[in-house]
Amino acid sequence: MAVFAIADVEVKDPARLAPYRTAVADTVAKYGGRFIIRGGAAKLLDGGPAPKTIVVVEFPEATALDQWYNSPEYQRILPFRLESCTGRVFMVEGVSG
Repeated sequence: MAVFAIADVEVKDPARLAPYRTAVADTVAKYGGRFIIRGGAAKLLDGGPAPKTIVVVEFPEATALDQWYNSPEYQRILPFRLESCTGRVFMVEGVSG
């Protein structure tokens, strides 16, 4: 079953985030993931708070997502995101296609 890493983050320091943005796509692809949404305009339709920057990454299964997140490649760049953004990242099981 497909799983999705979903991030709703606010970028506080774009310059500090730059190394993460440059390297993250290769780490995702190495573990079978693909970006579905990578930023772009978000419009609140209901509830709150308003979304900031939304990213959705699809992986073929939970194991692949876990391997990516815990991989040395991703862990090496993760501090750039943690130091430059606030928000949350979570996994959701779902159906793709």
